[in-house]
Amino acid sequence: MPFVVPECPMAKASQTLPPAFVERIRRVYPGRDGETALAAFEKPRPTSFRPNLLKMDARALKAKLEEQGFKLEAVPYPTGAFILRNRRQRDLEDTFSYQNGELYVQNLSSMVPPLLLDPKPGEIVLDMAAAPGSKTTQMAAIMGDRGKIHAMEENLIRAEKLKANLNRQGVSIATVEVVDGAVAAKKTPGLYDKVLLDAPCSAEGRFQSEERSSFGYWKEDTPAKAAKLQRRLFRAAVEALKVGGRMVYSTCAISPEENEGLVAWALAEFPGRLEVLPATVPLTAARPGLGAWGATPYHESVRKTLRIMPTPLLEGFYAAVLRKTS
Repeated sequence: MPFVVPECPMAKASQTLPPAFVERIRRVYPGRDGETALAAFEKPRPTSFRPNLLKMDARALKAKLEEQGFKLEAVPYPTGAFILRNRRQRDLEDTFSYQNGELYVQNLSSMVPPLLLDPKPGEIVLDMAAAPGSKTTQMAAIMGDRGKIHAMEENLIRAEKLKANLNRQGVSIATVEVVDGAVAAKKTPGLYDKVLLDAPCSAEGRFQSEERSSFGYWKEDTPAKAAKLQRRLFRAAVEALKVGGRMVYSTCAISPEENEGLVAWALAEFPGRLEVLPATVPLTAARPGLGAWGATPYHESVRKTLRIMPTPLLEGFYAAVLRKTS
């Protein structure tokens, strides 16, 4: 039985969210997709989580939680992830399984970038903006806790939360450095097999129309301001990556300035040094990257990047997979 979000009176996104943002949604996702995406901002998403494979597999975790009265729905992708169909996230966080790091609460969209990066056991991986650790811990599990993950976080408080999550999840291969990733990564040129840049962004994919705090900071120039920081981090990520290495750039933003526009900029900034690889996932909400924004066309390979449209289950997300060719 599929999960159904309980009906409750919510403000219409088209009436509550900033008008300039609503107009962007309808341009990025024309027609029916745009109205579907807007409607997704009107209801709270259910809690989703994944097993921590360093401590427990999905089947055992499901059985353990169901014995405690939790009703779970397994999703086809990401494999092993669950949606909580009854109770609150707080109830899940009160369990021994949560407190012992046997699971990690994370939106399904957020689980996609580490899967696209596909870090292997024994590799050296850079996580450039790592806190609070959702993707760092996921990568460590994918790697079987073998190899090295260098996790960078500039904010001290967020770095402490990252360390706590790594400890709870039983990750031993990650080291945390409280540092500006754009500065530190440049000091280790060509060191890393894989780089994840889940960049600080406008967080548009997480807006909720009934929670003004989720979007009250947003202005029409917010995406352009975010893109300045993203370009700075991206430059350092490319320099830190080995030739032949793979990089994933991701955001939870909707605006093209932070997504396709950033990748198009990178291809021009590093001519002949980056190749865009196909980013495909088995999600009905998956869409190809935009080929243009307004009067600005993008490099044809930008269409290979991935958009995850906002839905009642999925936060809006973007991901690009790149290979450093020289």
